[in-house]
Amino acid sequence: MAGSELKLGVFVPQGWRMDLADVPDPGEKYETMSRCAREAETAGFDAIFLYDHFHTVPTPQRESVFECWTSMAALARDTRSIRLGQMVTCNSYRPPSLLAKMASGIDVMSRGRVILGIGAGWYQHEYEAYGYEYPDTPDRLRMLRESLQVIKALWTQDEAHFDGRYYKLRGAINEPKPVQKPHPPIWIGGGGEKVTLKLVAQYGDACNFNADVETVRHKLEVLREHCESVGRDYDSVLKTIEFYTMLGDRREIDRVVSDTARRTGQEEAFIRSWHPLHGDADRIAELIHKYAEAGIRYFIVNLPNAFEVGAISRFAEEVFPRVGFHALTA
Repeated sequence: MAGSELKLGVFVPQGWRMDLADVPDPGEKYETMSRCAREAETAGFDAIFLYDHFHTVPTPQRESVFECWTSMAALARDTRSIRLGQMVTCNSYRPPSLLAKMASGIDVMSRGRVILGIGAGWYQHEYEAYGYEYPDTPDRLRMLRESLQVIKALWTQDEAHFDGRYYKLRGAINEPKPVQKPHPPIWIGGGGEKVTLKLVAQYGDACNFNADVETVRHKLEVLREHCESVGRDYDSVLKTIEFYTMLGDRREIDRVVSDTARRTGQEEAFIRSWHPLHGDADRIAELIHKYAEAGIRYFIVNLPNAFEVGAISRFAEEVFPRVGFHALTA
């Protein structure tokens, strides 16, 4: 695994996993998000990521969850150089024309740092709670296909036209255009072998998985076949993964598990299953190497205790050198 090929991003807490529950004031909750984003930037992570959800998991609670794209805009101005991504934007929550407009504006505000992560959506309770229709899976995937075309049109055409089953454009003008050319990178989340991975081959700049090494290896072979079928260079697709982990020795892992169980109201065994790739820095580096050997080149690190001062920096200090990643600090 060549160090120059490897990149790491990190999720900042936003409340979705009850990770801001111990901060009582909503304003201070956001300031915690902002501090973590700046800590990640200083530590040398390539990007910060947010989820696009409204209610907490694993069960909806009356707890603050900051909306993804408004938070992106704020964090764009709180940081200077780190990239800004979502893992992933739910296609159903905003018309693709609006999403393209929002992303263009934030790309300008951030001077070209936006990554558009997008997926078909899955959290049915959230859809229904907020009054969104929840189409069946085939329809959600067809909507995603059209959305990808709409977004690219608005990012690249002077006046965008599109006549689809779900979305229509009639001379839509999207100014300002994104800073990044030809457009911000599009990362498509999900491992569906018949449709989602084909969409990656057709429209995506990156795929994203959340699976064990052998499953990832298989999914990448499926992606390779789709790339061949549509005439796409397989190597031009960035392979990424959400990497749920806890860093530390047994005592530290036990502490983080216990604290996370307290905040979420879940059993400790469930918390461990939520973040299975845990251990000391050597163990985490070993796991990263295994995924890298399977073809993954970008790791989005999820630390359940990221809100703790120094947790993000510690991961960078201990793990980066062990995986040959020499970060340029902000």
